[in-house]
Amino acid sequence: MSNNDIMKKLRVALKFTDDDIIKVLQLADFKVSKTEISAIFRNEDHPNFKPCGDQILRNFLNGLIIFKRGPRPPKAQ
Repeated sequence: MSNNDIMKKLRVALKFTDDDIIKVLQLADFKVSKTEISAIFRNEDHPNFKPCGDQILRNFLNGLIIFKRGPRPPKAQ
């Protein structure tokens, strides 16, 4: 299963739009354009298809944690 497949399945399961995915990525301080996101969700045989790299998937999952749980509390010293 590729990173693109994982992103597609998460998008459907969470009922996210491209704008929602961009917002989640911004929570992880990762900037990405809407065209880059739409290229990830295209079919592999489409000329504008772009493979989803590990960095995008990793930052999406980190942003999703912040989106669902909230920011990490500061450590007590």
